[in-house]
Amino acid sequence: MPKNSKVTQREHSSEHVTESVADLLAHEEPVDYKRSVLNVTGETWDKQKEGEEELDAENRPAWNSKLQYILAQIGYSVGLGNVWRFPYLCQKNGGGAYLVPYLVLLIIIGLPLFFLELAVGQRIRRGSIGVWNYICPRLGGIGYASCLVSAPAGPLGSPPRGALRDAKWGGDRPGSKPRGALNRGLSVVETECERSSATTYFWYRETLDISNSISESGGLNWKMTLCLLVAWSLVGLAMIKGIQSSGKVMYFSSLFPYVVLVCFLVRGLLLRGAVDGIMHMFTPKLDKMLDPQVWREAATQVFFALGLGFGGVIAFSSYNKQDNNCHFDATLVSFINFFTSVLATLVVFAVLGFKANIMNEKCVVENAEKILGYLNTNVLSHDLIPPHVNFSHLTAKDYNEMYRVIMTVKEGHFKELGLDACLLEDELNKSVQGTGLAFIAFTEAMTHFPASPFWSVMFFLMLINLGLGSMIGTMSGITTPIIDTFKVRKEVFTVGCCIFAFVVGLIFVQRSGNYFVTMFDDYSATLPLTVVVILENIAVAWIYGTKKFMQELTEMLGFRPYQFYYYTWKYVSPICMAVLMTASIIQLGVSPPGYSAWIREEAAEKFLFYPTWAMAILISLIILASLPLPLVFILRQFHLVSDGSNALSVTYKKGRMMKDISNLEDNDETRFILSKVPSETPSPMPTHRSYLGPGSNSPMEMSSAPNGRYGSGYLLASTPESEL
Repeated sequence: MPKNSKVTQREHSSEHVTESVADLLAHEEPVDYKRSVLNVTGETWDKQKEGEEELDAENRPAWNSKLQYILAQIGYSVGLGNVWRFPYLCQKNGGGAYLVPYLVLLIIIGLPLFFLELAVGQRIRRGSIGVWNYICPRLGGIGYASCLVSAPAGPLGSPPRGALRDAKWGGDRPGSKPRGALNRGLSVVETECERSSATTYFWYRETLDISNSISESGGLNWKMTLCLLVAWSLVGLAMIKGIQSSGKVMYFSSLFPYVVLVCFLVRGLLLRGAVDGIMHMFTPKLDKMLDPQVWREAATQVFFALGLGFGGVIAFSSYNKQDNNCHFDATLVSFINFFTSVLATLVVFAVLGFKANIMNEKCVVENAEKILGYLNTNVLSHDLIPPHVNFSHLTAKDYNEMYRVIMTVKEGHFKELGLDACLLEDELNKSVQGTGLAFIAFTEAMTHFPASPFWSVMFFLMLINLGLGSMIGTMSGITTPIIDTFKVRKEVFTVGCCIFAFVVGLIFVQRSGNYFVTMFDDYSATLPLTVVVILENIAVAWIYGTKKFMQELTEMLGFRPYQFYYYTWKYVSPICMAVLMTASIIQLGVSPPGYSAWIREEAAEKFLFYPTWAMAILISLIILASLPLPLVFILRQFHLVSDGSNALSVTYKKGRMMKDISNLEDNDETRFILSKVPSETPSPMPTHRSYLGPGSNSPMEMSSAPNGRYGSGYLLASTPESEL
C-alpha cells in the first residue's frame, strides 16, 4: 500500500480522513469491470465486440501532418465569399469603416465559437451527430440539423465552378463586342447586346442564358450541366478515401488561391488608377459605423466566413490527436481568414480603381463629343470653354472645370444637354454584388490587362480551387457524422452523396437557376444555421457547464485557456447570436424576400419578389432544416427512443476509467465527465453521482466485490478517447 494513500493515513492516524472516489481509484490496478460483478448493465461481456470497438477508435484516420490539417481548415473557411462577398460589403458599408465592426465581431463571436467547435470535435473525436449526442442527448438534433443545413449548401457550391469554366471557354471571348443576330447575310444588332456591356451580355446571355424570372424555368443549360457533372466528379474523387485523399488535395487547392491573389495584387498595383481604388477602400465613412445594418451584415459575414454550424469544422478537428493545440489552430485560421478577405479586397479595389479610371475616361470622351456638337451647332458659346482646354488631350480635371462652367451658365436648360459629371468617385461607388463582382466587374477589368487571357485563366482557376476547398469541408460535415454514427461504408456513401448532390444541383443549372442560387444562399440556411450555432453554444456553456469545459480544455491542452473565452461562451456570444437572429427575422418582415432578375428586353436588372410557390419552398426548407431539433428533443424527453440508458458500462484500462457512452440515461450526470489524457495523477474533477442501474438504492452503496481492492462500489464514469 502506498504510504501517501488515504487508507494508509487512516490506519496510522486517529483523525478522520476524507476519502473521495479519485483517492480510492488513484492507486487501483487496472481492472475490467465488464468482466466483474460491478458490471451494472446486466449484459454479458463480449470480448470480440469490445475489441472491434477499440480497434475502430484506435484506427480512426488521422491527418498526416499539422500542415495538412491547417490547410484543410483554411481551404474550408476561406471560400468564394472572401473574394466577392467581403469586398462588396466593404464597398457598400463605408470602406475602412466596415473593417472595424468586422474585426470586433470576429474576436467576440467568430473566434470563440470556432474554438468551441474545434475543441469538442478534437476531444470527443466524432462528427457533429456523435458530438452533440454525447454532450446532451436531448439536443442531439443539432448534429442532424447541421447535416440537413449542409445538404443544400453542397449542390449550391458547384454551379459557380461549372459556370466559371463555361464563362472562360464557351461562346465569344469576354470583352469582345458580342455578335448580333445574322439574317440573310445582314447583321442585326440585338437590343440586349447593344444596351449592355460586353461582359454583362456574355455572362447573362451566353453563359447563363438566363430567363426573365424564377417562374420561367427555360430548361437545362447543357453546358453548365456538363460542368456540374465534372465538378462533382472531382469532389467525389477527392473525398472517396476520406482525409487520406482529400488531405492531399488541400496542398494545392488551399495554397494556389494565395499565389494568384498575390500575383493579382502585384499586377494590380502597377495599373493606372489602382491607388485611387485602394484609397477609396481605406477612406472610412465614420457615419456608417453607427448604422446597425452594418453591424448586422458584419456579424453575418463573420458567421458564414468561418463555416460555423455546418459540421465541417468539427469533422476535420475530430481527426486530430487529443494533445493538439486547437486554441492555436482556432486563432491562426480565424485571422488567416480575415487577412485573406483583406488581401482579396485590396486586389478587388485595385482592379476596380483601374476599371473606374477607364470608365471615367470613356465618359469624358463621350461627353466631350457632345459638347463639341453643341459648339458646332451654336447651342453653346465658345466663350464657355476655358482657353487652356484642349479637346485632343482632354483630361478629367479639364472636363470637370468645363462641366461646372456650363452648368452654372445654362442652369435653366442644363438637363436638356444630357451631360454627365464623369466623377471618379461615382464610378468607385458603383457596388457590384455577389457573382456579378467576379463574373462581370472583375472580368471586364481583366479585358484591359496586358496578356488578359493568362490572367483570366489564373483568376478562374483560383475561384475553382476556392470552391473545391469549401465543398470538401461541407461534404465532410455530412459524411463524417453519418459514417461515425451508422457505420456505413465510406466509399459507397461518399459516391452516393455526390450523385444526390448532382441531381439536386440540376435545379441550379436551368436557365432560372441563378435565381434559385440567390434564394438558397440568402434565405434558406441563415435562420436554421443561426439556431444551430446558438444551441451549440448553450449546450456547452450552460448544459455541459463552462467551468467543466474549461477544466477539460486545461487537461487536453496542457494550459488553461484565457478567461476571455469563459465570458464569451457563457454570455457574450449567445446574446450576440440571439440579437443577430432577431435582426434577421425583423429584416425578413420589413423587406419581403426578393431577387434581382435580368430582364432581356430592357437589358437591365430589376428587383422582383418571390412568387407564392417559391416562398412555400423557402419556408419548407427552413422548417425541414430545423425539424430535427424539436423532434429529437421530444423523442428523448418522453423516452420514445432510447438514448442508451440500458447500455452503460464502465471499464478500467491503461490507468484510466473508460465508459461506453453510445447510450446514457438522461438524468445521468456522469455523461458530462470527460476523461483525461492518460496521466499518472488522479483527476482533479469533482466527484459526481454514478448511475448504478435500476436495482441500486444509493449511489454511495458499498459492495463486497472481489475485484475491488477496497470492496468499494464507487463508480466514476469517464469517457476515453479510444471509445469515442
